[in-house]
Amino acid sequence: MGRVVVDVMPKPEILDPQGKAVASALPRLGFTGFTGVRQGRRFELTVDGPVTDEVLANVREAAVTLLSNPVIEDVVRVAEMPEEADEGADA
Repeated sequence: MGRVVVDVMPKPEILDPQGKAVASALPRLGFTGFTGVRQGRRFELTVDGPVTDEVLANVREAAVTLLSNPVIEDVVRVAEMPEEADEGADA
């Protein structure tokens, strides 16, 4: 079995109130040096078998069709999850 990660972000022209809220909270909590925050969504899909180019293309199609709203969001990444990231996911 393989795992694929999909990252979806609001399009740059779309307001991101959650990102703005996080950006304004960071300095209040002592975290400085950040000039902006955009908040997106991450999906982790487990596939039956190895992650091939065909599987990644199928996941990308699913991401554009179901996992994102193409009017306001972009699918910014569809990639196989490295095995070391896979092992630490349940920790």
